[in-house]
Amino acid sequence: MLASGPTDTLHTHTAPITTAQIRAARGLLKWTQAALAHRAAISAVTLNMIENETVRPRDATLAAIRHALEAGGVAFIDEHGIGVGVRFAALRRP
Repeated sequence: MLASGPTDTLHTHTAPITTAQIRAARGLLKWTQAALAHRAAISAVTLNMIENETVRPRDATLAAIRHALEAGGVAFIDEHGIGVGVRFAALRRP
């Protein structure tokens, strides 16, 4: 089991994200675990285990989750952005 706490991060090749950020991003988008799992092409059981910190996910799995959430319209904030978090991404104008 992974240790819990706000400083625990899951690393990808782009930037670390936390399980709390995954849950928060999913909440912002009002997606169920099943919806995110489908969009990330992983099983809902795997996503549940990741969110509950019972497994250490592979980098490719985290990248798929991150990509799905960012495609859905959220942006991840690292500790240098004044604390780890997640927010809606800025709207892009043509």
